[in-house]
Amino acid sequence: MILMFTDFGTSGPYLGEMEAVLARLAPEIPRIRLMADAPAFAPRPAAYLLAALARRFAVGDVCLAVVDPGVGGDRLPLALEADGRWFVGPDNGLFELVIRRAARLRSFVIDWQPAALSASFHGRDLFAPVAARLARGDRRGLRPAPPTRFPDWPDDWATIVYLDAYGNAMTGLRGAALPADALLEAGGRRLHRAAIFDAVAEGTPFWYVNSAGLVEIAVARGHAGRLLDLAIGSPVAVVPGDG
Repeated sequence: MILMFTDFGTSGPYLGEMEAVLARLAPEIPRIRLMADAPAFAPRPAAYLLAALARRFAVGDVCLAVVDPGVGGDRLPLALEADGRWFVGPDNGLFELVIRRAARLRSFVIDWQPAALSASFHGRDLFAPVAARLARGDRRGLRPAPPTRFPDWPDDWATIVYLDAYGNAMTGLRGAALPADALLEAGGRRLHRAAIFDAVAEGTPFWYVNSAGLVEIAVARGHAGRLLDLAIGSPVAVVPGDG
């Protein structure tokens, strides 16, 4: 299948135009809107989200990932094969965590060019056609080349990388990186871990490991973003627990 990961949002023509290209060029391949509200103009926080979600991709899946504030500039168009799964999008750090966590990696610059390439919509004109071709097994137009790397980015990032519709705040920390008794400091509060929302009283902030494996800050039946004044980029501190 082809999974789309973008910061386009669901209003306007952008997702529809990209999906139309996929439907025209690979009509037999299922298309999934994995995420349309990745952090806007922000490849770095989006990279931590993408790597977490990619754990559930299957061999042969193609991820069409577009968080591309430098579209039309000098960043290169990239195609990666990471553990048998393909990723297509801009070479701007969006794939940094996918690259690090892959046991097997092949990296390519996209040399193929469409007949008409908009300066501002490479998602539609370049990345979507290449994703469709890869999903059908067509590897033409790719030149082996190393991706740009971002070695100063930590493997686990103690920062808010996404707020969902409920106000829950995902971090760039993997749950496996924290002991169960660790405390988090966010928004001037110290937060204990809870396994589920019903384990704490209504209105209580806490942290837990979400379904993507990331550490997430939530409020039982409440909005963590508003209660703790959290936004994408807000820092989180990890405090050793009592045990």
